[in-house]
Amino acid sequence: MTHTDIPRRTLLKASLYAAAAATVRSAHAGAAEGRRNRPNIVFILADDLGWADLGCYGNRFNETPNIDRLAAAGVRFTQFYAAAPVCSPTRYSIVAGQYPARVGLTAHIPGHWRPFEKLAEPPPAQFIPPDVPTIAGVLRDAGYATAHFGKWHLGGGRSGPAQRGFATAEEFGGNHTVPPARLPRGAGPKRLAEHLADLSEQFIEANREKPFFMHICHTAPHIPLNTTEALLAKYSRKPPVPGYPSRADYAGLVEEMDASVGRVLAALEKAGLADNTVVIFASDNGGLTRESGGYPGTSNAPLREQKGTLYEGGIRVPLIIRWPGVAPRGAVCDAVGCSVDFFPTLLEIAGAAAPADHVLDGMSLMPAVRNPAGPHPRRSLYWHYPHYHTGRPSGAIRDGDDKLIEFFEDGRLELYDLKTDPGETKDLAAEAPEKVRTLWRKLKDWRQSVCAQMPQINPAYNPQRAGEWWDRRAVRPTDAPGTYRQPATRP
Repeated sequence: MTHTDIPRRTLLKASLYAAAAATVRSAHAGAAEGRRNRPNIVFILADDLGWADLGCYGNRFNETPNIDRLAAAGVRFTQFYAAAPVCSPTRYSIVAGQYPARVGLTAHIPGHWRPFEKLAEPPPAQFIPPDVPTIAGVLRDAGYATAHFGKWHLGGGRSGPAQRGFATAEEFGGNHTVPPARLPRGAGPKRLAEHLADLSEQFIEANREKPFFMHICHTAPHIPLNTTEALLAKYSRKPPVPGYPSRADYAGLVEEMDASVGRVLAALEKAGLADNTVVIFASDNGGLTRESGGYPGTSNAPLREQKGTLYEGGIRVPLIIRWPGVAPRGAVCDAVGCSVDFFPTLLEIAGAAAPADHVLDGMSLMPAVRNPAGPHPRRSLYWHYPHYHTGRPSGAIRDGDDKLIEFFEDGRLELYDLKTDPGETKDLAAEAPEKVRTLWRKLKDWRQSVCAQMPQINPAYNPQRAGEWWDRRAVRPTDAPGTYRQPATRP
């Protein structure tokens, strides 16, 4: 049969089918192209990295050339905060977009315990509630490939990363060599930072044709401090910097992490994805200067105190965001932000919708990323840490430049002007009683609005035993957190 032998009606129907099919193919191709063009997101989280530990934040001992280059190519925030002074609650704020007090996840999992102190702490939650949506799940449902590599610390089982939205998940802990059983057959010994880079490179290559969200969580520079022999030797030879601990083991860990970050950035360049990838680098809380058991760490100077407290050294953290063509290169931003802001920020980057009926406590950082010079809105941030750690149970509010800290044991209130005194050296509470009352009322109203669990008077209080640390899971005495049994590698 020739073309002229086919009835006209059949030809017309065939042409209509062909046109419809072409339209569908075009629509699918357009949707696929739209998915491909959505920006990739690489979120890199350090563990206990202090605000003053990076070269781009002024450190003159630790060497962080790759992170410094990241800052030079994007926006560096100077007033960004973790939602808590320890890891698990901050990590919850990142993946859920909420203040951790909303779900009682206010301490690291499983949490420290001092059963004979003045106050009985509320027991912290041990996992993400199953009905809480995560940013990974939202982005996965929006068409993103999702991956988590590294530290999780938000509960296991049904609360692990693979169950909370990450289609690819490899969970690790510790800074030592990765156990051989966790490595490919025949692979030699690997440090964790090196292995995280391996996994990240593989994921980038496997998902270069579609948008992806990769969550890379280092354990550096969390204690116990250890690094490679080469890096230990390198920094042991380096002259110490006055006013900074200048620890060779700490600096080596930071450089291992920096090298891993460099490999991830290089992999994005090699895959041709760097210009369409948002890279975010942050820390989960402030630096540890000395753990309760004596393990030494870093310095957060000029900020006051350390991890486990609500002074600036415990909660102010580095944040760098690079997005070529959107974030101005080498910009410094003094907008006040918090880790609860990451969820709405990533939603805006991905063009994804917020989950229905899910309360988000933060606001998108994208206005500050696009225009780091401002103006930036005045806002209030809140913290709730009803636990004993390196500090005492407390809560805090930052409202504009004013910061109020409430200590729960005795009701003491401290007031600081962070614009003129970021080191919190002068308590202004006695000079501004009306401001103290206003901020305290706002803090109490916020705690009530999120149903924050408060510590209670401890009927088992024993001054002679108040300093004892107990294992919360085994219910028995244990060493103080971070008990230091090894000689320091450097004074």
